[in-house]
Amino acid sequence: MGKTWEGSEEDLTSITNSLEYYSKEITKRHDIEIEDKDGTHEHHIVSQPLGVAVAFLAYNFPLLNLGFKLGPALAAGCSIILKPSEFSPLSAYIIGEICHEINFPKGVVTVICGDVSDVGIPLCESKIPRLITMIGSTETAQKLIEQSSKTSIKRYSMECGGNAPFIVFDDADLELAINIGAALKVGNTGQICVAPNRFYIHTSVLKEFTEGMVKKFKNTTIGFGKEKKPGMGPLTNKQSVTKVERILKQAVAEGGKIEFGGNALDQPGYYFEPTVISLNNPKAPILQEEIFGPVATIVPFSTKEEVIEYANNTNAGLASYVFSKNEETLQYFSDKLEFGEVQLNGVKYDIYLPHGGVKNSGIGVDCSTYALDDYLIKKRVTKALN
Repeated sequence: MGKTWEGSEEDLTSITNSLEYYSKEITKRHDIEIEDKDGTHEHHIVSQPLGVAVAFLAYNFPLLNLGFKLGPALAAGCSIILKPSEFSPLSAYIIGEICHEINFPKGVVTVICGDVSDVGIPLCESKIPRLITMIGSTETAQKLIEQSSKTSIKRYSMECGGNAPFIVFDDADLELAINIGAALKVGNTGQICVAPNRFYIHTSVLKEFTEGMVKKFKNTTIGFGKEKKPGMGPLTNKQSVTKVERILKQAVAEGGKIEFGGNALDQPGYYFEPTVISLNNPKAPILQEEIFGPVATIVPFSTKEEVIEYANNTNAGLASYVFSKNEETLQYFSDKLEFGEVQLNGVKYDIYLPHGGVKNSGIGVDCSTYALDDYLIKKRVTKALN
């Protein structure tokens, strides 16, 4: 992947956190009794394992993504087939080796990698899986649903791409917003589904915010290794570099101004400068595409009505961020933003917090107790009373 050392440690602890969390969370699940209105029967809702799950994983967090699926599947009593990305399969292979070394029951956890035609399509079209789950792009999710629905009715849990707005008002704690915005963009080199994609900044603080982001990016150390302690590593592959270059070139051609960065680095590895680009057109095509790279697109706004229209003008709906000291403003955006997650004046992610989107950003959730629902059948058992 090319993660920084700290990023690799985060990925590693994510899987252990998931396994520990779900091993405890499943013990809190109990049968649910439903009162009979006529007093003639007793009713219980019992939970049972759904069956075999197939999990398609994205490359950006090889262990975190795996943990998000493995934890609830095993806790619910489901066997699972893990299909890691061909760009970063080694972490999943090691998990498979560990399962073998500890004599984990064969067939409960299976790791398989390969291309779509040889592996992906057969897994989807098989009648054996009861659940198709994934972390990846919306386009991939659509293909998986199409392929898998040809042979049987399956359940789906899919966390798809995002296009997160990052809204900063004139009364916001500007230093806080800059620090968080910059950190979310250089973290994992911007290859995070919840990374802010579109920075909507109030006109009165536009200059100060832009200068603050440029300063942060200028001071970001780029590299790889434990000793050098870089703040940002490389992109995953050449395709990622090419995509970022294409998006920026198109944005500049349509009037965007690069304030800082904008270039791949001339050194071994797929390194790209953290980039700030200013846009005056709120309908620019770059604002409709998930960049998945260290690029902050900055767009000015004047009113909350204006910016809510900008923010919701996307088919994606995963994460969103708002910075303001006005409680009415925060409540307004909590109600109006069409996203599965609304973060106000900060950012918090953890295994016990539900993570999921609306619109084309997916169905179901990862993390939290709610993820278990995707792997469990709710069965009604009714018994007549004598």
